[in-house]
Amino acid sequence: MHDLVVRGGTLIDGTGAPAREGDLALRDGRVAEVGEVGEKGRREIDARGLLVTPGFVDVHTHYDGQATWDPLTTPSVWHGVTTVVMGNCGVGFAPARPDRHAWLISLMEGVEDIPGTALAEGIRWNWESFPEYLDALEAVPHAIDVGAQLPHGALRAYVMGERGADHTERPTDVEIEEMARLAFEAVNAGAFGFSTSRTVAHRTRDGDPTPSLTASRDELVGVARGLGAARRGVLQAVADFFDMEADFEVLCAMARESGRPLSITVLDRPESSGGWRDLMTLIEKACAGGVVVRGQVAPRPVGLLMGLQGSAQPFGASEAYQGIAALPLPERLTRMREPQLRERILAELGDGPLMRMPLDNVYLLGDPPDYEPDPSISLAALARQRGTSAAALAYDALTAGEGEDLLFVPVMNYRQGDLESTREMLLHPLTVPGLGDAGAHCSLISDGSFPTTLVTHWGRDRTRGERLPLEWLFRTQTRDTAELVGLTDRGVLAPGMKADVNLIDWDRLATGKPQMVADLPAGGKRLIQRARGYRYTIVSGQVVMEDGEHTRALPGRLLRGAGG
Repeated sequence: MHDLVVRGGTLIDGTGAPAREGDLALRDGRVAEVGEVGEKGRREIDARGLLVTPGFVDVHTHYDGQATWDPLTTPSVWHGVTTVVMGNCGVGFAPARPDRHAWLISLMEGVEDIPGTALAEGIRWNWESFPEYLDALEAVPHAIDVGAQLPHGALRAYVMGERGADHTERPTDVEIEEMARLAFEAVNAGAFGFSTSRTVAHRTRDGDPTPSLTASRDELVGVARGLGAARRGVLQAVADFFDMEADFEVLCAMARESGRPLSITVLDRPESSGGWRDLMTLIEKACAGGVVVRGQVAPRPVGLLMGLQGSAQPFGASEAYQGIAALPLPERLTRMREPQLRERILAELGDGPLMRMPLDNVYLLGDPPDYEPDPSISLAALARQRGTSAAALAYDALTAGEGEDLLFVPVMNYRQGDLESTREMLLHPLTVPGLGDAGAHCSLISDGSFPTTLVTHWGRDRTRGERLPLEWLFRTQTRDTAELVGLTDRGVLAPGMKADVNLIDWDRLATGKPQMVADLPAGGKRLIQRARGYRYTIVSGQVVMEDGEHTRALPGRLLRGAGG
């Protein structure tokens, strides 16, 4: 008898093959049968009218601290994600000497906008080495599977001490050898790979650049050789590419000289017309030369959310607003609704940009959120249509109701006012979807919902351009992302594969409006975004989520890498 049989659903198996009606049988945490299943199950689910798909694999998250205290790994589990990989962008918490704990928290807070007070309260620091960190993760029950990468910032601080925090400091040959040894040790213990950051946007809480910003070629290649010696692990990098060919060559050298796969963040930046195409051309050339390189692409704009509860305050330029900014939200709303104070704040703001953002690129987010808004409904455009100021529109929108509404500012991937460049990036055969940063950016964005947006916006809801085939979309976020990090046992509904499955009410599937909650340790705040339409999420054959609620099942586990 099977453990669970899902009957009569529409199977989208993760290979890109056409959807078909059929059954799915699960036994001992694996897929046992696909198609017409005669044998009964201890539990059976009627899936008629539902999509039956593999669980999503999200390879770009930042649960490095949260995974040590949160069994659910929210928000990912709310969005059909059954496997996450963290430790991206060169930030994380292992290896860690006791005297560097506060600095590692400061780096994570600055780079990934996770409240330092929550990290300080939630992390137990019952490890020093990376293998010990993996052991600590393994001791925490989880609803979904979790994998970790070795972050460059923590590695540098561990080997170089205080010097490691300064990106202009160069490690000695002996220190590079030690970094390589620790990288070898980490991947052999189960690290998924090594990550680094070379972007000026990544800074500590105090504004210092990320320690890997200008790391030398010798340092980067030296660490990568540690993975090469182990014949295990992947490489992940984010960079500004101010000097495209030179910067790419430094990163490509890591992959070429170690023989390990590399993935790089690819974005359509407003200051770089078509720069992403130049980067993809370099990736194509590298692959043609035998180096495995892939681009990670966001399925919707990368930007920020502004509101009265987040850290991006649209009215911060007003002294009158600053005088009430520290008040609890209900009191602040009461004061902001006073006509005289409203008039004073708007007068101080004038009709200039909010948060230095051009008003023709600021939108009311709405519910459900619109992530491809037409420029004709920007704040500036609406203000012109209505004969008022954009600041007044923003003010009235954000002070309506309970003060929970948000302004959406798309920055990357929205240079032309639409998602056509994103569509091109997603369709490129050398890219996979990623960059959702689930677990991070608690007060500025809410992008852990990227997997839901990927399939709904591009497969069903898009009105401002062509959509993409549903079977292909599910493949990119299941099989393709799994293969990116070397996971070949999941992402496809086929006999012998891991029994990670979503049952989806396709007509209802949607992301909700981001909301601010205070559910982190020490009362830390974060923006969360729930989803509706996921009827069941199954991990290793056990139902962990049913209609958005946790079933108390915790079958997830720490993943110890993915082999060679």
